[in-house]
Amino acid sequence: MKLKKQLLLFAAVLCVGFSQAQQTIPPFKKGERAVFVGNSITHGGHYHSFVWLYYVTRFPEMPVTVINAGIGGDSAWDIEERLEEDIFSKNPTYMTMTFGMNDVGYFDFYKDNAQELAERQIKKSFDSYQEIEERMQQAKGVTKVLIGGSPYDETSKIENQIFPTKNEALLKVNDFQRASAEENGWGFVDFARPMMEINQREQQKDSLFALCGGDRIHPDNDGHMVMAYLFLKAQGMSGKKVAEVTIDAKNKKVSLADNCTVSNLKKSANKLEFKYLANALPYPLDTLARGWGSKKSQADAMQLIPFMQEFNQEVLSVSGLDQNAYELKIDGQLISVFSSKDLQDGINLAELTNTPQYRQASSIMYLNEERFEIEKRMRDYAWMEFSFLQGKGMLFADNQAAIDTIRAYWNEGFVRGNFGVFERAHHAAVRKTWQEQMDLIVKNMYEIAQPVEHTFELVKVE
Repeated sequence: MKLKKQLLLFAAVLCVGFSQAQQTIPPFKKGERAVFVGNSITHGGHYHSFVWLYYVTRFPEMPVTVINAGIGGDSAWDIEERLEEDIFSKNPTYMTMTFGMNDVGYFDFYKDNAQELAERQIKKSFDSYQEIEERMQQAKGVTKVLIGGSPYDETSKIENQIFPTKNEALLKVNDFQRASAEENGWGFVDFARPMMEINQREQQKDSLFALCGGDRIHPDNDGHMVMAYLFLKAQGMSGKKVAEVTIDAKNKKVSLADNCTVSNLKKSANKLEFKYLANALPYPLDTLARGWGSKKSQADAMQLIPFMQEFNQEVLSVSGLDQNAYELKIDGQLISVFSSKDLQDGINLAELTNTPQYRQASSIMYLNEERFEIEKRMRDYAWMEFSFLQGKGMLFADNQAAIDTIRAYWNEGFVRGNFGVFERAHHAAVRKTWQEQMDLIVKNMYEIAQPVEHTFELVKVE
Protein backbone atom coordinates (compact mmCIF):
# COMPACT_ATOMS: atom_id res chain seq x y z
CA MET A 1 0.00 0.00 0.00
CA LYS A 2 1.52 3.31 -1.12
CA LEU A 3 1.18 6.59 0.77
CA LYS A 4 0.53 8.52 -2.42
CA LYS A 5 -2.37 6.22 -3.24
CA GLN A 6 -3.86 6.81 0.20
CA LEU A 7 -3.52 10.56 0.02
CA LEU A 8 -5.44 10.57 -3.25
CA LEU A 9 -8.28 8.84 -1.46
CA PHE A 10 -8.53 11.43 1.33
CA ALA A 11 -10.52 13.92 -0.70
CA ALA A 12 -12.92 11.25 -1.94
CA VAL A 13 -14.11 10.36 1.54
CA LEU A 14 -14.37 13.78 3.17
CA CYS A 15 -18.05 14.03 2.31
CA VAL A 16 -18.94 10.75 4.02
CA GLY A 17 -20.71 11.43 7.31
CA PHE A 18 -23.40 9.83 9.37
CA SER A 19 -24.45 7.60 6.47
CA GLN A 20 -21.25 5.59 6.98
CA ALA A 21 -23.00 3.87 9.86
CA GLN A 22 -25.35 2.24 7.34
CA GLN A 23 -22.57 0.06 6.00
CA THR A 24 -22.36 -3.45 7.32
CA ILE A 25 -19.44 -5.11 9.07
CA PRO A 26 -19.65 -8.71 10.26
CA PRO A 27 -21.63 -9.23 13.45
CA PHE A 28 -20.12 -11.34 16.21
CA LYS A 29 -20.67 -15.09 16.00
CA LYS A 30 -21.18 -17.53 18.83
CA GLY A 31 -17.91 -18.07 20.68
CA GLU A 32 -16.30 -14.97 19.16
CA ARG A 33 -13.33 -13.40 20.93
CA ALA A 34 -13.53 -9.75 19.93
CA VAL A 35 -10.41 -7.76 20.88
CA PHE A 36 -10.76 -3.96 20.76
CA VAL A 37 -7.37 -2.30 20.20
CA GLY A 38 -6.86 1.41 20.79
CA ASN A 39 -5.57 4.24 22.94
CA SER A 40 -6.96 5.81 26.13
CA ILE A 41 -10.42 6.17 24.59
CA THR A 42 -10.52 2.37 24.43
CA HIS A 43 -8.44 1.79 27.59
CA GLY A 44 -10.75 3.75 29.90
CA GLY A 45 -13.87 4.04 27.77
CA HIS A 46 -17.12 2.11 27.68
CA TYR A 47 -18.03 1.75 24.02
CA HIS A 48 -16.88 -1.87 23.76
CA SER A 49 -18.54 -2.67 27.11
CA PHE A 50 -21.81 -1.15 25.85
CA VAL A 51 -21.54 -3.28 22.70
CA TRP A 52 -21.06 -6.42 24.79
CA LEU A 53 -24.07 -5.55 26.95
CA TYR A 54 -26.16 -5.46 23.78
CA TYR A 55 -25.01 -8.92 22.75
CA VAL A 56 -25.63 -10.46 26.19
CA THR A 57 -29.16 -9.06 26.46
CA ARG A 58 -30.12 -9.58 22.81
CA PHE A 59 -28.49 -12.95 22.13
CA PRO A 60 -28.31 -14.80 25.48
CA GLU A 61 -28.00 -18.13 23.69
CA MET A 62 -24.90 -16.95 21.79
CA PRO A 63 -22.05 -16.22 24.23
CA VAL A 64 -19.26 -13.99 22.97
CA THR A 65 -16.23 -12.44 24.69
CA VAL A 66 -15.27 -8.79 24.28
CA ILE A 67 -11.74 -7.85 25.36
CA ASN A 68 -10.31 -4.40 26.02
CA ALA A 69 -6.84 -4.00 24.48
CA GLY A 70 -6.51 -0.24 24.74
CA ILE A 71 -3.56 1.56 26.32
CA GLY A 72 -3.67 5.24 27.19
CA GLY A 73 -1.31 7.45 25.19
CA ASP A 74 -0.75 4.93 22.41
CA SER A 75 -0.06 5.83 18.80
CA ALA A 76 0.27 3.44 15.87
CA TRP A 77 3.97 2.89 16.60
CA ASP A 78 3.17 1.93 20.20
CA ILE A 79 0.50 -0.52 19.09
CA GLU A 80 2.95 -2.06 16.63
CA GLU A 81 5.38 -2.69 19.52
CA ARG A 82 2.80 -4.67 21.52
CA LEU A 83 1.03 -6.53 18.73
CA GLU A 84 2.25 -9.97 19.71
CA GLU A 85 2.47 -9.83 23.51
CA ASP A 86 -0.70 -7.85 24.17
CA ILE A 87 -3.03 -8.34 21.20
CA PHE A 88 -2.51 -11.56 19.26
CA SER A 89 -1.66 -13.29 22.53
CA LYS A 90 -5.35 -12.85 23.41
CA ASN A 91 -6.26 -15.19 20.52
CA PRO A 92 -8.75 -12.91 18.79
CA THR A 93 -11.21 -14.23 16.26
CA TYR A 94 -12.49 -10.67 15.70
CA MET A 95 -10.18 -7.68 15.97
CA THR A 96 -10.95 -3.97 15.86
CA MET A 97 -8.25 -1.31 15.77
CA THR A 98 -8.32 2.44 16.19
CA PHE A 99 -5.57 5.03 16.66
CA GLY A 100 -4.81 8.61 15.66
CA MET A 101 -5.53 11.00 18.53
CA ASN A 102 -1.96 10.79 19.87
CA ASP A 103 -0.34 10.14 16.50
CA VAL A 104 -0.88 13.66 15.17
CA GLY A 105 0.48 15.41 18.28
CA TYR A 106 -0.76 18.30 20.35
CA PHE A 107 1.26 21.46 21.04
CA ASP A 108 2.94 21.38 17.62
CA PHE A 109 -0.30 22.84 16.27
CA TYR A 110 0.69 26.19 17.81
CA LYS A 111 3.96 26.36 15.89
CA ASP A 112 4.48 28.37 12.71
CA ASN A 113 5.20 25.21 10.70
CA ALA A 114 2.26 23.33 12.22
CA GLN A 115 1.06 22.00 8.86
CA GLU A 116 4.48 20.56 8.01
CA LEU A 117 4.78 18.96 11.44
CA ALA A 118 1.31 17.48 11.17
CA GLU A 119 2.08 15.91 7.79
CA ARG A 120 5.26 14.47 9.26
CA GLN A 121 3.28 12.92 12.11
CA ILE A 122 0.66 11.56 9.72
CA LYS A 123 3.38 9.90 7.65
CA LYS A 124 4.96 8.45 10.79
CA SER A 125 1.58 7.03 11.79
CA PHE A 126 1.07 5.64 8.29
CA ASP A 127 4.52 4.03 8.17
CA SER A 128 3.93 2.37 11.54
CA TYR A 129 0.51 1.25 10.46
CA GLN A 130 2.00 -0.48 7.41
CA GLU A 131 3.86 -2.79 9.82
CA ILE A 132 0.62 -3.43 11.69
CA GLU A 133 -1.23 -4.01 8.43
CA GLU A 134 1.29 -6.62 7.31
CA ARG A 135 0.92 -8.53 10.57
CA MET A 136 -2.89 -8.33 10.37
CA GLN A 137 -2.75 -9.70 6.83
CA GLN A 138 -0.89 -12.72 8.16
CA ALA A 139 -3.53 -13.41 10.82
CA LYS A 140 -5.77 -16.03 9.26
CA GLY A 141 -9.22 -16.77 10.61
CA VAL A 142 -9.51 -13.34 12.23
CA THR A 143 -12.19 -10.83 11.21
CA LYS A 144 -10.55 -7.40 10.99
CA VAL A 145 -12.34 -4.08 11.47
CA LEU A 146 -10.65 -0.68 11.47
CA ILE A 147 -12.35 2.12 13.39
CA GLY A 148 -11.91 5.76 12.46
CA GLY A 149 -11.72 7.09 16.00
CA SER A 150 -13.78 9.75 17.72
CA PRO A 151 -13.00 13.34 16.70
CA TYR A 152 -11.08 16.11 18.41
CA ASP A 153 -13.66 18.78 19.23
CA GLU A 154 -12.49 22.21 18.03
CA THR A 155 -15.97 23.75 17.84
CA SER A 156 -17.36 23.63 21.38
CA LYS A 157 -17.15 26.87 23.35
CA ILE A 158 -16.16 25.07 26.56
CA GLU A 159 -13.30 26.72 28.43
CA ASN A 160 -10.47 24.45 27.42
CA GLN A 161 -7.40 24.74 25.27
CA ILE A 162 -7.87 24.20 21.53
CA PHE A 163 -5.18 22.72 19.27
CA PRO A 164 -6.17 24.36 15.98
CA THR A 165 -6.48 22.11 12.90
CA LYS A 166 -5.70 18.99 14.98
CA ASN A 167 -8.96 17.42 13.90
CA GLU A 168 -8.10 17.99 10.24
CA ALA A 169 -4.91 15.97 10.72
CA LEU A 170 -6.82 13.34 12.69
CA LEU A 171 -9.27 12.88 9.84
CA LYS A 172 -6.40 12.13 7.47
CA VAL A 173 -5.35 9.25 9.71
CA ASN A 174 -8.98 8.16 9.74
CA ASP A 175 -8.97 8.22 5.94
CA PHE A 176 -5.90 6.06 5.39
CA GLN A 177 -7.43 3.56 7.80
CA ARG A 178 -10.55 3.51 5.64
CA ALA A 179 -8.49 3.08 2.48
CA SER A 180 -6.56 0.20 4.01
CA ALA A 181 -9.79 -1.52 5.03
CA GLU A 182 -11.17 -1.18 1.51
CA GLU A 183 -7.97 -2.47 -0.08
CA ASN A 184 -7.76 -5.49 2.24
CA GLY A 185 -11.44 -6.32 2.26
CA TRP A 186 -11.71 -5.57 5.98
CA GLY A 187 -14.49 -3.77 7.78
CA PHE A 188 -14.42 -0.06 8.57
CA VAL A 189 -16.54 2.00 10.95
CA ASP A 190 -16.27 5.78 11.05
CA PHE A 191 -16.90 7.30 14.47
CA ALA A 192 -15.39 10.69 13.63
CA ARG A 193 -17.72 12.25 11.09
CA PRO A 194 -21.04 11.09 12.57
CA MET A 195 -19.92 12.39 15.97
CA MET A 196 -18.84 15.67 14.42
CA GLU A 197 -22.30 15.98 12.87
CA ILE A 198 -23.90 15.47 16.28
CA ASN A 199 -21.56 18.03 17.84
CA GLN A 200 -22.36 20.62 15.19
CA ARG A 201 -26.10 19.99 15.44
CA GLU A 202 -26.19 20.19 19.23
CA GLN A 203 -23.80 23.14 19.44
CA GLN A 204 -26.26 25.20 17.41
CA LYS A 205 -28.60 24.83 20.39
CA ASP A 206 -25.95 24.87 23.14
CA SER A 207 -22.51 26.25 22.29
CA LEU A 208 -21.02 24.43 25.30
CA PHE A 209 -22.18 21.00 24.14
CA ALA A 210 -19.37 18.46 23.72
CA LEU A 211 -19.50 14.71 23.11
CA CYS A 212 -15.79 14.59 23.87
CA GLY A 213 -15.90 15.67 27.48
CA GLY A 214 -14.17 18.65 29.01
CA ASP A 215 -10.80 18.04 27.34
CA ARG A 216 -12.10 17.88 23.74
CA ILE A 217 -10.46 14.43 23.41
CA HIS A 218 -12.11 11.78 25.57
CA PRO A 219 -15.81 11.08 24.95
CA ASP A 220 -18.06 11.13 27.99
CA ASN A 221 -20.43 8.21 28.62
CA ASP A 222 -22.97 9.64 26.16
CA GLY A 223 -20.22 9.81 23.53
CA HIS A 224 -19.26 6.20 24.17
CA MET A 225 -22.88 5.15 23.78
CA VAL A 226 -22.97 6.98 20.44
CA MET A 227 -19.87 5.01 19.44
CA ALA A 228 -21.51 1.74 20.50
CA TYR A 229 -24.59 2.70 18.48
CA LEU A 230 -22.49 3.37 15.38
CA PHE A 231 -20.65 0.07 15.77
CA LEU A 232 -23.84 -1.95 16.24
CA LYS A 233 -25.50 -0.15 13.36
CA ALA A 234 -22.56 -1.00 11.13
CA GLN A 235 -22.98 -4.62 12.21
CA GLY A 236 -26.51 -4.52 10.80
CA MET A 237 -28.31 -4.69 14.14
CA SER A 238 -30.67 -1.77 13.51
CA GLY A 239 -34.30 -2.81 13.32
CA LYS A 240 -33.90 -6.04 15.27
CA LYS A 241 -36.57 -5.90 17.95
CA VAL A 242 -36.26 -7.31 21.45
CA ALA A 243 -39.69 -8.83 20.82
CA GLU A 244 -43.02 -7.86 19.34
CA VAL A 245 -46.50 -9.05 20.33
CA THR A 246 -49.75 -8.19 18.60
CA ILE A 247 -53.01 -9.45 20.10
CA ASP A 248 -56.55 -9.22 18.75
CA ALA A 249 -58.46 -9.17 22.03
CA LYS A 250 -61.89 -9.22 20.40
CA ASN A 251 -61.16 -12.52 18.66
CA LYS A 252 -58.86 -13.83 21.41
CA LYS A 253 -56.09 -14.27 18.88
CA VAL A 254 -52.31 -13.75 18.88
CA SER A 255 -51.65 -12.11 15.51
CA LEU A 256 -47.88 -11.78 15.93
CA ALA A 257 -45.26 -13.12 18.32
CA ASP A 258 -41.84 -12.10 17.02
CA ASN A 259 -38.78 -13.36 18.94
CA CYS A 260 -41.04 -14.53 21.73
CA THR A 261 -43.73 -17.04 22.64
CA VAL A 262 -47.23 -16.05 23.76
CA SER A 263 -49.45 -18.71 25.30
CA ASN A 264 -52.50 -19.27 27.55
CA LEU A 265 -54.35 -16.25 26.17
CA LYS A 266 -57.52 -15.66 28.21
CA LYS A 267 -60.11 -12.91 28.10
CA SER A 268 -62.89 -12.06 30.53
CA ALA A 269 -65.16 -9.06 30.87
CA ASN A 270 -62.55 -6.93 32.57
CA LYS A 271 -59.22 -8.65 31.98
CA LEU A 272 -56.91 -9.94 29.26
CA GLU A 273 -54.25 -12.38 30.43
CA PHE A 274 -51.43 -14.32 28.72
CA LYS A 275 -48.00 -15.89 29.25
CA TYR A 276 -45.02 -14.15 27.64
CA LEU A 277 -41.59 -15.69 27.04
CA ALA A 278 -39.18 -13.42 25.14
CA ASN A 279 -35.93 -14.69 23.64
CA ALA A 280 -34.17 -11.41 24.50
CA LEU A 281 -34.15 -8.66 27.09
CA PRO A 282 -34.56 -4.90 26.71
CA TYR A 283 -31.29 -2.97 26.61
CA PRO A 284 -30.77 -1.34 30.04
CA LEU A 285 -29.35 2.18 30.18
CA ASP A 286 -27.14 3.40 33.00
CA THR A 287 -28.26 6.75 34.41
CA LEU A 288 -25.05 7.46 36.37
CA ALA A 289 -22.05 9.42 35.07
CA ARG A 290 -19.32 6.80 35.48
CA GLY A 291 -15.61 7.44 35.25
CA TRP A 292 -13.23 10.12 36.41
CA GLY A 293 -14.36 13.58 35.30
CA SER A 294 -17.52 12.27 33.62
CA LYS A 295 -20.59 14.48 33.61
CA LYS A 296 -22.90 12.53 31.30
CA SER A 297 -24.50 9.10 31.57
CA GLN A 298 -25.07 6.40 29.00
CA ALA A 299 -28.79 7.23 29.08
CA ASP A 300 -28.08 10.86 28.10
CA ALA A 301 -27.16 9.62 24.62
CA MET A 302 -30.83 8.80 23.97
CA GLN A 303 -31.36 12.50 23.30
CA LEU A 304 -28.77 12.37 20.53
CA ILE A 305 -29.35 9.13 18.62
CA PRO A 306 -32.42 7.05 17.68
CA PHE A 307 -31.18 4.06 19.66
CA MET A 308 -34.52 3.35 21.33
CA GLN A 309 -36.36 3.41 18.00
CA GLU A 310 -33.80 1.32 16.11
CA PHE A 311 -32.40 -1.07 18.73
CA ASN A 312 -34.61 -1.19 21.80
CA GLN A 313 -38.18 -2.04 20.84
CA GLU A 314 -40.13 -4.49 22.99
CA VAL A 315 -43.55 -3.82 21.53
CA LEU A 316 -46.94 -4.84 22.89
CA SER A 317 -49.98 -4.01 20.74
CA VAL A 318 -53.53 -4.99 21.71
CA SER A 319 -56.56 -4.19 19.58
CA GLY A 320 -60.24 -4.90 20.18
CA LEU A 321 -60.37 -3.71 23.78
CA ASP A 322 -63.25 -1.65 25.12
CA GLN A 323 -62.48 2.06 25.20
CA ASN A 324 -61.13 2.40 28.69
CA ALA A 325 -57.98 2.64 30.76
CA TYR A 326 -56.12 -0.57 31.59
CA GLU A 327 -53.64 -1.50 34.26
CA LEU A 328 -50.68 -3.42 32.93
CA LYS A 329 -49.56 -5.97 35.49
CA ILE A 330 -46.63 -8.33 35.04
CA ASP A 331 -46.35 -11.22 37.48
CA GLY A 332 -48.93 -9.44 39.63
CA GLN A 333 -46.93 -6.19 39.83
CA LEU A 334 -48.56 -2.98 38.59
CA ILE A 335 -46.35 -1.54 35.85
CA SER A 336 -48.40 1.34 34.47
CA VAL A 337 -51.82 2.40 33.20
CA PHE A 338 -52.56 2.75 29.47
CA SER A 339 -55.57 3.74 27.42
CA SER A 340 -57.05 1.32 24.93
CA LYS A 341 -55.77 3.63 22.18
CA ASP A 342 -52.23 3.51 23.60
CA LEU A 343 -52.41 -0.28 23.59
CA GLN A 344 -53.78 -0.43 20.08
CA ASP A 345 -51.03 1.91 18.82
CA GLY A 346 -48.44 -0.19 20.64
CA ILE A 347 -46.35 0.49 23.73
CA ASN A 348 -42.61 0.01 23.97
CA LEU A 349 -42.04 -2.05 27.11
CA ALA A 350 -38.29 -1.33 26.86
CA GLU A 351 -39.04 2.23 28.00
CA LEU A 352 -40.53 0.96 31.27
CA THR A 353 -37.72 0.50 33.76
CA ASN A 354 -39.91 -1.23 36.37
CA THR A 355 -40.78 -4.35 34.34
CA PRO A 356 -39.33 -7.67 35.54
CA GLN A 357 -37.52 -8.09 32.23
CA TYR A 358 -35.90 -4.65 32.47
CA ARG A 359 -34.82 -5.35 36.05
CA GLN A 360 -33.38 -8.68 34.87
CA ALA A 361 -31.40 -6.79 32.23
CA SER A 362 -30.26 -4.21 34.79
CA SER A 363 -28.64 -6.96 36.86
CA ILE A 364 -26.57 -7.82 33.80
CA MET A 365 -25.70 -4.16 33.25
CA TYR A 366 -24.35 -3.76 36.79
CA LEU A 367 -22.42 -7.01 36.60
CA ASN A 368 -20.96 -5.85 33.31
CA GLU A 369 -19.83 -2.66 35.02
CA GLU A 370 -18.13 -4.69 37.76
CA ARG A 371 -16.35 -6.69 35.05
CA PHE A 372 -15.37 -3.46 33.30
CA GLU A 373 -13.79 -2.05 36.45
CA ILE A 374 -11.65 -5.17 36.97
CA GLU A 375 -10.62 -5.24 33.33
CA LYS A 376 -9.63 -1.58 33.49
CA ARG A 377 -7.23 -2.43 36.32
CA MET A 378 -5.73 -5.06 34.03
CA ARG A 379 -5.29 -2.39 31.36
CA ASP A 380 -3.65 -0.02 33.87
CA TYR A 381 -1.21 -2.83 34.59
CA ALA A 382 -0.69 -3.28 30.83
CA TRP A 383 0.10 0.43 30.55
CA MET A 384 2.98 0.08 33.00
CA GLU A 385 4.29 -2.98 31.16
CA PHE A 386 4.10 -1.69 27.59
CA SER A 387 4.33 2.09 27.95
CA PHE A 388 7.08 2.11 30.56
CA LEU A 389 8.83 -1.16 31.42
CA GLN A 390 9.08 -2.44 27.84
CA GLY A 391 11.24 0.57 26.98
CA LYS A 392 13.48 -0.25 29.93
CA GLY A 393 13.98 -3.83 28.75
CA MET A 394 11.90 -5.13 31.68
CA LEU A 395 8.69 -6.27 30.01
CA PHE A 396 6.92 -8.71 32.35
CA ALA A 397 9.89 -8.76 34.74
CA ASP A 398 7.34 -8.26 37.53
CA ASN A 399 10.02 -8.35 40.22
CA GLN A 400 11.60 -6.05 42.77
CA ALA A 401 13.91 -4.63 40.13
CA ALA A 402 10.85 -3.50 38.17
CA ILE A 403 9.43 -1.86 41.30
CA ASP A 404 12.73 -0.10 41.94
CA THR A 405 12.90 1.12 38.35
CA ILE A 406 9.39 2.54 38.59
CA ARG A 407 10.29 4.40 41.77
CA ALA A 408 13.36 5.83 40.07
CA TYR A 409 11.10 7.41 37.42
CA TRP A 410 8.36 8.39 39.85
CA ASN A 411 7.55 11.73 38.22
CA GLU A 412 7.64 10.56 34.60
CA GLY A 413 4.32 10.68 32.75
CA PHE A 414 1.61 8.51 34.33
CA VAL A 415 4.05 6.27 36.19
CA ARG A 416 3.02 7.39 39.65
CA GLY A 417 -0.69 7.22 38.84
CA ASN A 418 -0.47 3.61 37.64
CA PHE A 419 1.87 2.38 40.35
CA GLY A 420 -0.85 1.41 42.83
CA VAL A 421 -2.42 -1.02 40.37
CA PHE A 422 0.96 -2.32 39.20
CA GLU A 423 2.09 -2.97 42.77
CA ARG A 424 -0.82 -5.39 43.12
CA ALA A 425 -1.03 -6.73 39.58
CA HIS A 426 2.65 -7.59 39.15
CA HIS A 427 1.87 -10.57 41.38
CA ALA A 428 0.65 -13.36 39.09
CA ALA A 429 -1.74 -14.62 41.76
CA VAL A 430 -3.53 -11.26 41.80
CA ARG A 431 -3.93 -11.19 38.02
CA LYS A 432 -5.14 -14.78 38.05
CA THR A 433 -7.74 -13.95 40.69
CA TRP A 434 -8.92 -10.89 38.75
CA GLN A 435 -9.33 -13.00 35.63
CA GLU A 436 -11.26 -15.63 37.56
CA GLN A 437 -13.54 -12.91 38.93
CA MET A 438 -14.21 -11.62 35.43
CA ASP A 439 -14.88 -15.13 34.13
CA LEU A 440 -17.35 -15.74 36.94
CA ILE A 441 -19.10 -12.42 36.28
CA VAL A 442 -19.46 -13.23 32.59
CA LYS A 443 -20.80 -16.69 33.44
CA ASN A 444 -23.37 -15.11 35.74
CA MET A 445 -24.29 -12.48 33.13
CA TYR A 446 -25.22 -15.15 30.62
CA GLU A 447 -27.05 -17.25 33.20
CA ILE A 448 -29.15 -14.27 34.26
CA ALA A 449 -29.84 -13.39 30.60
CA GLN A 450 -31.66 -16.65 29.90
CA PRO A 451 -35.37 -16.26 29.02
CA VAL A 452 -37.91 -16.15 31.85
CA GLU A 453 -41.65 -16.55 31.34
CA HIS A 454 -43.93 -13.83 32.72
CA THR A 455 -47.66 -13.49 33.25
CA PHE A 456 -49.16 -10.38 31.65
CA GLU A 457 -52.52 -8.94 32.68
CA LEU A 458 -54.42 -6.02 31.24
CA VAL A 459 -57.06 -5.15 33.82
CA LYS A 460 -59.84 -2.67 33.05
CA VAL A 461 -59.80 0.30 35.40
CA GLU A 462 -63.30 0.56 36.92
